[in-house]
Amino acid sequence: MYAQVSAVASPTKNDMPQTVRRSANYQPSIWGDRFLTYGAEFLETEDNLKQQVQELKEEVWSMLTSPVEKPSQKLNLIDALQRLGVSYHFENEIEETLQQLHMTLHDSDDQENDDDLYIVALQFRLLRQQGYNISSEKFTKFKDSKGNFKESLIDETRAMLSLYEATHVRVHGEDILDEALIFTTTHLEFVASNLSTPLAAQVSHALKQPIRKGLPRLEARHYFSIYQEDPSHDKVLLTFAKLDFNLLQKMHQKELSDIARWWKELNFSKKLPFIRDRVIECYFWILGVYFEPKYFLARRILTKVIAMTSIIDDIYDVYGTLEEIEVFTKAIERWDISATDQLPEYMKVCYKALLDVYCEMEEKIGEGRSYRIRHAIEAMKNQVRAYFDEAKWFHQNHIPTMDEYMQISLVTSGYPMLATTSLVGMGDVVPNDCFEWVSSNPKIVTASAVVSRLMDDIVSHKFEQARGHVASAVECYMAQFGATEEEAINEFRKQVTDAWKDINKECLYPTTVPMPVLMRIVNLSRVMDVVYKDQDGYTNAGIVLKDFIRSMLIDPVPL
Repeated sequence: MYAQVSAVASPTKNDMPQTVRRSANYQPSIWGDRFLTYGAEFLETEDNLKQQVQELKEEVWSMLTSPVEKPSQKLNLIDALQRLGVSYHFENEIEETLQQLHMTLHDSDDQENDDDLYIVALQFRLLRQQGYNISSEKFTKFKDSKGNFKESLIDETRAMLSLYEATHVRVHGEDILDEALIFTTTHLEFVASNLSTPLAAQVSHALKQPIRKGLPRLEARHYFSIYQEDPSHDKVLLTFAKLDFNLLQKMHQKELSDIARWWKELNFSKKLPFIRDRVIECYFWILGVYFEPKYFLARRILTKVIAMTSIIDDIYDVYGTLEEIEVFTKAIERWDISATDQLPEYMKVCYKALLDVYCEMEEKIGEGRSYRIRHAIEAMKNQVRAYFDEAKWFHQNHIPTMDEYMQISLVTSGYPMLATTSLVGMGDVVPNDCFEWVSSNPKIVTASAVVSRLMDDIVSHKFEQARGHVASAVECYMAQFGATEEEAINEFRKQVTDAWKDINKECLYPTTVPMPVLMRIVNLSRVMDVVYKDQDGYTNAGIVLKDFIRSMLIDPVPL
């Protein structure tokens, strides 16, 4: 989340006329006032939609809870519910079904479809996603006497795809799944162009965005077209999923309308013209962290916090002088409105808005939970300290060692702060001791920050260095180890892969904190995989995120 730099004179009256500042020449928001209009729309059709969804939900519930002849039928149904984005309606029922399946696997060696790779891999993935530490050794039966995966599997594209998806929930030490990923990727890439639809679309999408690393809303939107082309699809389930998506979209539009109005009233685009005007993209980011209706307050809080963090990032990275950001850092440490007296005019705007966001947070969650706000404020202070450390490196032309760099840059990735703040508005599902846990740099938070920092640096370091910027991980690695750019990037890709293995491991029972807490951190990591896969999709939002935002927040699913 960094900036392009060119020198411009300061536009603010209170700054010295000689001050020469950097500027990023960011593209303005592509959305204008588009999302302001949604708040006023409450249509009678919405009540009808809710009623239709409720009726279809009851039918789907019956499908899920009715006895079946083969366990594989339940697995396929659960897979469809998750991929169509409606499993949040049936969390308890899915948990119960998978728990029973897990117990059955323990009690018996003679399983239905035990030699069916598609089912074995699906079962493995669903149980791992749910937190069950099912053994990967069950895949050895699909190897030949030489220890290689059987060549006969290559013709079974559906099974290969199922195994490919299963490899993305692997943990450290599962060599068989590392091999399976290479095996399936190689052969799926080879056959992708020769397959018929919808399998061709499914394979090419999976190779770019595996389920484990995809955003549930985007994945659901993509899967509708694949599922409806499957001759065995269930019409009731498909209709339910489409209507439910459209109903949630209306709810998300209203939420975003409120946030867009808040942003417009602050008038940042005029008062702070040097920033990235990306509040719509910020909401998209946080919708990736939690989309479910019950987390509406958590979404509102986290969207405002990430939007403010983006402004602060641009102040430290681009516009502020070293003297100004030192004063701003001290003001953040004080966390008191009287500290604005020391700030330049443009910083006062940001500082007051930031404190207002946290005041609103406290009002919304109630006095009994002020403990949560203290943790959120401390996380923000830590964020700003790290921004200041990086700014000093830039002004001193200092290239840190990798250890030095990662210690600070994992914080400036924003992910430790966002992980902490994501829990504030989630209600009783988050026990208060989770805040001590998340603030202690647990392995899953560190791994998520590694994914964030390294994916960002891989795609953005070239244009950053061309215009002048603090050294990224790529420059630090090259300087310390005498490596080429390609070698540095290959090393970081391995580190991102390892970080995902850490994330997967921390999500297996027994977990330190409840699964809904862990899923926020998984989802933050998923956003990075979507937004920063090929380029800095946040800064260049008009290119990368435009279609994603349209599909999630503007265009309803055709019925």
